[in-house]
Amino acid sequence: MAQLFAGTSGFSYTAWKPDFYPKELPSRRFLEYYATRLNSVEVNYTFRQMPSSKTLEGWLASTPVGFAFACKAHMRLTHVMKMKDAGAFTETFLRSLEPLRASRRLGPVLYQFAPSFKCDLARLDEYLPLLPRDVRFAFEFRHESWLSDAVYERLAQFNVALCLAESERLIVPRVFTADFGYFRLRQGDYPEPSRLEIASGVRTLIGSGRDAYVYFKHEDDPRGALWAEELLKRTSA
Repeated sequence: MAQLFAGTSGFSYTAWKPDFYPKELPSRRFLEYYATRLNSVEVNYTFRQMPSSKTLEGWLASTPVGFAFACKAHMRLTHVMKMKDAGAFTETFLRSLEPLRASRRLGPVLYQFAPSFKCDLARLDEYLPLLPRDVRFAFEFRHESWLSDAVYERLAQFNVALCLAESERLIVPRVFTADFGYFRLRQGDYPEPSRLEIASGVRTLIGSGRDAYVYFKHEDDPRGALWAEELLKRTSA
């Protein structure tokens, strides 16, 4: 059955006390506690550095079976190489995630491209075949030139999700190009009607047989974590 994975982009925020994390909880136990209330997290750590096996084993030990880690692709792939001649480094990066992959705890790998990176279909055609089919990938394009049927068709061919990211500068159409949906909810506030609409959309997606990965904005406000927990409850009801 299709499933909802909901959480936030990051978890290590002392400002979430006491509304989400208990007041006396030490920071070294944040992930362990987070995983008692949410079932996934989007990891920004991998955007700037290769995670060590020790770090990933620690994450695995702190979370239960079924908890999913969605990892950002390294910035060298998205901002430096921009997918060009990137086969070797793609293999190196994905190999660094092997502990998560081997334990079946690796969620989608999120490619978040620079806003200045304009559509290049030839480069996309070169790169997509390099991605292993047993890993899920989501592409977040931040230049409007990528939002076209030609791009969607290519993503669908390789089961790569178009990341549905909400931002003030770009409206991404609700197009599903994979057997899962990937949502980044970045608004500063989601009133009750908006959250009910999100829950309805997630239920519809899951009903169509697609898994849903939903990550609320994080930073210094615990509301994102609380909204993700609410979404899990509403969707399972």
